[in-house]
Parts: sequence; structure tokens; C-alpha cells
Amino acid sequence: MSAPASRATPRLADLAAQAQVSEATASRVLNGRAGVAAATRQRVLAALDVLGYERPVRLRRRSAGLVGLVLPELTNPIFPAFAQIIEQSLAGHGYTPVLCTQMPGGSTEDELVEQLEERGVTGIVFLSGLHADTGADPDRYLRLRDRGVPYVLINGHRPDIPAPSVSPDDGAAARMAVDHLAALGHTRIGLAVGPARYVPSRRKAEGFTAALTDRFALPPADAERRICHTLFSVEGGHAAADALLDDGCTGLVCGSDLMALGAVRAARQRGLAVPDAISVVGFDDSPLIAFTDPPLTTVRQPVQAMAAAAVDTLIEEIQGHPVRHTEFIFQPELVVRGSTGALRG
Repeated sequence: MSAPASRATPRLADLAAQAQVSEATASRVLNGRAGVAAATRQRVLAALDVLGYERPVRLRRRSAGLVGLVLPELTNPIFPAFAQIIEQSLAGHGYTPVLCTQMPGGSTEDELVEQLEERGVTGIVFLSGLHADTGADPDRYLRLRDRGVPYVLINGHRPDIPAPSVSPDDGAAARMAVDHLAALGHTRIGLAVGPARYVPSRRKAEGFTAALTDRFALPPADAERRICHTLFSVEGGHAAADALLDDGCTGLVCGSDLMALGAVRAARQRGLAVPDAISVVGFDDSPLIAFTDPPLTTVRQPVQAMAAAAVDTLIEEIQGHPVRHTEFIFQPELVVRGSTGALRG
């Protein structure tokens, strides 16, 4: 079924109400008149888009250029959340985003980059790409830099890749989760996380090990035995939870919200109630995760701030203002909901 056609003539009352401005201000923007602040003008234009009206020809901006956004997949809701904010931020700077997503049997990251270069992109944002895999060859990024294409990396800093990168503090996230479970009385705490070759997984494992050592004086070797590396998926979380529950863990820290949902499923299949018998903590605070059963306690990844910083950094590079090739680290936040509770018995 085709999408409804955009309405051509906006009603001033509707537009003003949506933009929270007066009808006179909305009229000035529509007619391209001066005397309206840039932020107010942008609000009115955004209201046009939200209400489904076409922008008058005189208000349509020419794109400053194309910017590629390369994602590993869209099944994990955290990736569309990042994509939406990155695209909005790019559009606010006048750039047109080009979304590229990998999928089984589809184009590889290298092939997507080649296609983007053929389209003449002015820069690329990589989200959780091969840069996060310590087993991947970093030369592909060095060659991209040599070809004059600026780029920024999100989630997966590599010191051997000369580019600015943006990351959450994965180690702090793991420590927050452990501290929360320990405060509830849990002493046997396990970590379900992705493959060890990925930078975010490795950092979470390091933070988790340090937290168990600090909290319970557990030798690092014993703490590491409470870590189960698995796939980044519901099924991976389920498999890891099975192993950790067999080991007697009552508190489970997971490397993503999807993995945490798998852990909840594993507990329930054993007849263990969450949070009465088992407590589960996720990571990301993906959209809609507050509405699961039970609502998931998780460590929120600061998506808005990270995405905006990545775009701002890339725009600086595109405009010829080199940014220091370092890692910008953002602090996560523990969000307590219904999947964690005090240890009983």
C-alpha cells in the first residue's frame, strides 16, 4: 500500500500549534521573511515535516553533501535508535544521510564503503563495525583515510586506527551492574557478554572482573570463571544464562538488553521467577525495553550524547578542522526497574 501523499498547503493554526509559535511567526517562516531566529525557523520547518506538509520550494535547503552511516544490523533496537539520532543531527547540519546495513548474505562492510565512495560521500560514520573487532585488519581504515575520506567510529575504539571515536564507559557499566546486584544481597553474580574479541565485550569483562575482586575479594581468575562469552542475541543470552545458572549465579549482568531478555527466558524455563529468584541487568536501555515483562533493569547507553558528538566531530573533519584522533568516553547510567530484587533465602 502506498504512503499517503503529503498535503501541499499547511493550515497556519496547525503549524503554529505544532511548532509552539504564533501564527504570525509561522507565516513569516513560510514566506521566507527575515526577523525570525534560526532556532525558531528550524522548529517551524520541523513542524511542517511532522504534520506531513511539503516544504515550499523557497524553503528547501540544498544538501551540503552525503554522509554514509554503516550499521552491522537493524534487529537490535539500539542500532535504529542510534541511526535516527545520527540522521537527525546530520540533517540539522545540512547533510544528507545514506544508511547502509549489513545482513547475512548481503554486502560486507568493505563493499558498503566502496559503494558509498562511488556515490561521493563527504564522510562516514561507523557504528559497531569491524573497528570493534580486534581480530579484523585495521588497514581498511588506514586506506580510507589515505583516500581522503574522513570518518568517525562509534563503540569500539582501536588505538591503531587514526580516527576520532565515541564510546560509552563499558567497564563502568559492568561495575554499576555488579554494585547494584551486590547491594541487593547477591554474591554469586555472572556476566553474559559477547565474543571476547570485540572491544566493548572485553571492556565489560574487565570491569566486571575488577568489580567482583573489589566487592568480594574474589581472585581475578575466579572472577573470570563467572564470565560467559556468547552471541550478541536473545539466543546467546539464553545459552549464557543457562551456564551461569548451572554455576549457581543468582544475579546476571548482560552485555545487551536482547541478551538480558534471553536470560529472563532461560530463568523462566527453569521455573525461576524474575526477580524473586533471579535478578537480571541489561545494557543499552533500548526503546520499549521499559515495557517488557518484567520491565528490565539496565545500564543506559547515552545514545543521544554519543550520536551528537560523533556527528559534530565528523562535521569538523569534513569542514577541514582536524579533530584530535582520540576516544571520547561517555558515562552510562543505571536505570532500575523490575527485573532486579533483593536476594531471598
